Amino acid sequence: MIDNDYFGFGRLISIILAIIPLTALICGFIIRLKEGKIFAAIFRVLFGWNVVWICDLILIISKNKILRILNI
Repeated sequence: MIDNDYFGFGRLISIILAIIPLTALICGFIIRLKEGKIFAAIFRVLFGWNVVWICDLILIISKNKILRILNI
């Protein structure tokens, strides 16, 4: 597992990437693919533009991690 999400970038860069919805969607998708979670990556593309994005933003700010709903 990655120590901090968004490719090991620093906290400030991760927060900036999480604030922009399109980059948050793309980064979350790529991270889940790198973890081998194809279904979770597809779920992010379908639903990552609303609730998942808001949860990702909150979690990146507080814990520097993205939301992991599905582990498949």
